[in-house]
Formats: sequence, structure tokens, C-alpha cells
Amino acid sequence: MTKNRLAIDSRRDNSALKVVGDLKQDILTGYFKPGEKLKMARLKERYQVGVSPLREALSQLLIEQLVVVENQRGFKVHPVSREEMRDIYATRAEIEALCIGLAVEKGDDEWEAGILAAAHTMHKFGDMVDKDPQEWERRHQAFHTAIARGCNSPTLLQVRRSLYEKASRYRNLWLKKNMANSDVFDANQKEHQQLVDALLDGDSDRARELIRQHLLSPSRALEQTPGLEELAG
Repeated sequence: MTKNRLAIDSRRDNSALKVVGDLKQDILTGYFKPGEKLKMARLKERYQVGVSPLREALSQLLIEQLVVVENQRGFKVHPVSREEMRDIYATRAEIEALCIGLAVEKGDDEWEAGILAAAHTMHKFGDMVDKDPQEWERRHQAFHTAIARGCNSPTLLQVRRSLYEKASRYRNLWLKKNMANSDVFDANQKEHQQLVDALLDGDSDRARELIRQHLLSPSRALEQTPGLEELAG
């Protein structure tokens, strides 16, 4: 194979990977709404690529259950539902608790320092959440990832990341509904501090129960919200 052909294939692979990442981010953050048809012309304009890398990206996100095929006529964003939300959050709570149990057992001083640094970065942004909810969400994700990383299991962390991504669409709905409510975020931040205290004390049982309740709270709040699908739109 010639160098030119290798260079072309490399550019094509990089283009497809970038489109996967960009399109996934747009779906998870709600730029493309649940159930929205993904029109090829609009995708080509937004990502400045041809049909081939877009089809590769859509096929990958179909596997990840972020898009669905619409009656053989193209793709649309995977719709939201209460049943899916309950399933994702219940599963995620157990996986996260498993990560935390192993992290308490295996974690070292570097792990503890990483938790404290991520918690500080997240808490500093707490008063700005209504101005930039996606930045708060990025810091929030980094905090929980710093905790889970201590489990030292690449396979478990991969499963966790997939569930985190699936849950993020619903978490963004929770943010949309609650980002202006300071009482909700004060309670959320207190839960984070309680979790940090339990982890640093090495209290595995308490930390696992705290993370279960913490992760289930957004889904419980959304359960009480009439018209989940309308909120998503």
C-alpha cells in the first residue's frame, strides 16, 4: 500500500472518529432532541464532512443505543422514556457502588488527593451552574470519575462510562429543570461532601449507600415530573 493511500485512510479514520465524538456530544447535551430525525444535509453542514463518515458515525451510535433506525428511512435520536430512565439509573447505581467498594479497598494516597482536587474544582463552580450548566456537568463528571478510577478495573470503568453517557441525557433534563433552584444544588453539594467524607474515612458500606441514593435522586425527581417527553423537547 502506498504512503498516499495510507495517509488517505488515516484521514478518513480520524474524520469518522471525530464525527462520532462530536455527534455523540450533541446528542448527550441535547443539541439534537430525543426522537429528532437526523437529516443528512444538516449533519453534513454541521460537521463539514461527507456522507461516508457520517454513516460510519451513525452506525457506531446505533450500537451504543444513542440513535435508532427510522423505518429504513434514516436515523433519529433515541427517544427518552421513563422505563429506560429507571433501568439505566438502577443499573448505574449498582455499578458505581461496585466501583466505589473496590476503590476504597484498593485506593491509595494519590487516589484520595485526586478526589479532593476534583471536589474542590466542582464546588468552586457551584454558584455558576445556572450560567453554564454544561461546564458544571463536566466538573461533576470529573469528580465522580476520580472516585471510580480507584477501582483499578478497566473493564468495570468502561461499563461505567457507557452507563454514564446513557444517563447524561436524563441528567441534562434534570439540570434544565433544577439549575435555577439553589436549594436543590445545595442539597446536591452536601451529598458530594458526605460521600467524600465516607471515602476518606474508608467507610465502604456508607459510601456505597450514599452513591446509590445520590445517583438515583435525579431519576426520582424526574419520575415526579409530568410530561418527561415534553421536557426533553
